[in-house]
Amino acid sequence: MSDKPQEKTYSENEIKERLAAEIPLWTYEGGWIRRTFKTAGWKGTLMVINTVGHLAEAAWHHPDITASYAWVEVRLQTHTAKGITDKDFTLAKKIEDVVQWQPGKDGGALEGTPEDPRFAYIKYGK
Repeated sequence: MSDKPQEKTYSENEIKERLAAEIPLWTYEGGWIRRTFKTAGWKGTLMVINTVGHLAEAAWHHPDITASYAWVEVRLQTHTAKGITDKDFTLAKKIEDVVQWQPGKDGGALEGTPEDPRFAYIKYGK
């Protein structure tokens, strides 16, 4: 038996308010917070899956993932708490930040991918 305290779960209204305020491209449906990332094709789909996989493993909190040629759906819920907890919001925000990162927009040394469909892999903001 674990001495870990029960994780706080959020009500549907609390979840929807937090999503709107913190990660507005994520939705709540069927007990999960979820986001579909549109990609430019299979290469982008695999890159998103691998990115989400790395972040989930590092966090030790694992989403359900569904994918097709040009999209990836990520679904999060805390199974042990039987609902949505801070773990889900925290990992969703990290996934959003990393997958949607556009280095060319930062003004730093990294220029980002060229504006050329041959190099496109993610449809940002979608």
